[in-house]
Amino acid sequence: MNLERLTAMANDIANFFHAESDRQLAIEGVSGHMKKFWEPRMRKQLVAYAQSGQAHELSDLARAGVMRLAELDAPKG
Repeated sequence: MNLERLTAMANDIANFFHAESDRQLAIEGVSGHMKKFWEPRMRKQLVAYAQSGQAHELSDLARAGVMRLAELDAPKG
């Protein structure tokens, strides 16, 4: 999927959860939404993009949510 579109969608999700006063709950909301509603390859693509350090257009909350998503999707072992 197009990285610009994934980034825009991640920022939209983060904007929704921005109203949450507890930052940790907001981060969990962002990552939980992506985990529940995004396909694995969309998540993997956005996580790789965020981890590359190139995703400057991700908001702080979106980036934190994506990094939390990386932890959730990481292989257990």
